[in-house]
Parts: sequence; C-alpha cells; structure tokens
Amino acid sequence: MRQLMNKKWKHVIATSFILGSLIGLSGCMDAEAENKDKKKAPEVIAIPVEVALLKQGDISSNYITTATLEAKEEAFVVARASGIIEEIFVEEGDYVKKGQPLAKLEQERYILTLTRAKADLRGIKKELDKINKVYDKKLVSDDTFDKLTAQYESAKASVELAELDLKETTIVAPISGFIAERNAKVGNLTESFQRQRMFHVVQQKELHGIVHLPEKELPRIHVGQQASLNLIALQNKKVTAIVERISPVIDAQTGTFKVTLRVPNEENTLKSGMFAQVKLNYDTKHNATLLPRRALLHIDDKINVFVVNQGKAEKIAVQIGYEEGDYVEITQGLTGDEQVVITGHQNLKDQAPVEIVNN
Repeated sequence: MRQLMNKKWKHVIATSFILGSLIGLSGCMDAEAENKDKKKAPEVIAIPVEVALLKQGDISSNYITTATLEAKEEAFVVARASGIIEEIFVEEGDYVKKGQPLAKLEQERYILTLTRAKADLRGIKKELDKINKVYDKKLVSDDTFDKLTAQYESAKASVELAELDLKETTIVAPISGFIAERNAKVGNLTESFQRQRMFHVVQQKELHGIVHLPEKELPRIHVGQQASLNLIALQNKKVTAIVERISPVIDAQTGTFKVTLRVPNEENTLKSGMFAQVKLNYDTKHNATLLPRRALLHIDDKINVFVVNQGKAEKIAVQIGYEEGDYVEITQGLTGDEQVVITGHQNLKDQAPVEIVNN
C-alpha cells in the first residue's frame, strides 16, 4: 500500500514539473516576442525648435568704424602784449562771444608810452605846420621839408602802435565758444615772445567726426551722405551726421583716406574728444525680405537654413543681400511663407522630426 502511494506522488510531482516548465517556456517566448516587436518599432523623438516667420522691412548697407569728435573751430589764446595779469573775467565752461574780454594786463606802462607818443606827435605837427606856411614861398629847402614830413609820419605811426599795444593788454576771445581750458592766473607775468597759452576756446555748436576708411570704400562714399553716430558716453545716444569733406588722396602707409563728418550739436550735449561708433549708410532697400541672422548656418561653403515642413526639418540653401543688426536680407531660396528654425538647429539633420516650442 505504501509503495502504491509513493508511485502516485511521484507521478503528481513529475506532472507538475512538466506543466511549470511549459508555462515558464511560454512566458519567455512571449517576452522575447515583445522585445522583438519593440526593436522593430523604435520610439520617434521630435527635437524641440523655435521658429520665426520672414518679414518685410527696410535694411541698409553700412560701413561701421569709430571716430573721435573734434571742435570745428578752436583757438588757443595767447597774449600779444607783455605784463602782469591784473584781472580774469571768465572761467572754464563759460560761453563767450567773439571779441569778449577774457583777461586784462596791467596798463600803466602802455598808457605812459601812448601819452609820450602823442606828445611827440603834437610837437612835430606844430613844427610841420610852421614849415608848411613858408614852404610855398621857398624859404625852406625841400630836404628839410621832406625830413620833417617823415618825422611826422613816424610819430603818427608810433601813436598808432602805442594805441594797439594798449588795446592788446585786454585779452579778447578770437571766436565764439566755450572756455575749454584756463591757464592764466592773476599775478602771472606774460611774455609776448613766449606765446604762452592763456585760454583754449572751442566752438561746439557744430563738431567734426574724423574717420579713416580703406581705399576700397572710396567709390561708395560721397559728400552729403548720412552717417549714424552712437555716443557711448551718453547712454548710446544716436546722432545723425553728414559727410562734409572727403580727402582726395590715399595715405600710402595705411591705405586709408580721411573723411570729415559734420555733426550738429545745437543743444551742446556732445563734447569735443568724445568717442563715437560710426555707421556710414551706403544704401537702403525698402520692403526687403528679412530673416533673423541667427537662423543662418554655414555648411559646405553654403548658407543654409532649416524650415519646418509637416513636422520635419528641411534644409534649404539661401542667398543673402544686405546685413544690418540682427537681420539679413534673403534674396533667394525662400518664398516668404516658411517657418524658419532660429533656435535648436545647430545639430539638426535634414528630415529630422521636430516640435515647435515657441513661447
């Protein structure tokens, strides 16, 4: 009896083992089939990109350089007479008009010199008047008359020189403008022969911007052409200038030529010596097809862009015209209706799936 029971249990265990093995084998086969299905249909990942539409607008061809502003008119004032500075009438920053007194030298010596010259002239004139009364009667020789006449003319010139010297003891402004520098001090001795600079006067109602352009730019520049100035010191203030003069010669050492810009400064906000970024306008196109510059990719010596077409990125070669700021002119390759990728296109491939994620 016990042997019969053992045979039955052995049969049950063997059957269970076989069934378990079959079930396990079936599960493995199902998992393997599922993995094969996954390998056959990999998941498609779309690359997020940002796009922009082309637009119509104005764009210019420019040449960008730098310039330092200079006063159109300036004068270094020196004393033409010698003497001690007695008074100073202006300070740095003051605006003066042409002929306005700036300083005065001591005048006593010059007044005495003028008084003596006038006295000498009066004496010679009286003597000449006496000679004139008898000269017609031939009572004096021609030689005596000529010498006295010459003395009179000399004395007259001495008076005029003394008057001029006295006048020049008052230092006046040779031009209208601002006092940029005052070197004179009360009590200092000025010497006319030393030509010491007492004042520096600048006229800033109109300034000059001097730029030097490469000789290849000569055919593209002309008098009256506009230029835009960006003043860094004035929070990037924009000022419009005009080409006033163009040098007719090329500097052989630098290969450049000089261009002088006329810069208006009616409000006196600009100062001589300021640094400016200059943009010379050569030409402006209106209603041009414009695209953000960052959309461009340089691949295989060609300029390319990616456009989104039915959820995929399509590479298109384009040609560009004028470039200004953040935009370029598209002259060939796009119709104007495309969605052009501007962000996320650096590693894109042609026909890669993309997803537009513009904010």
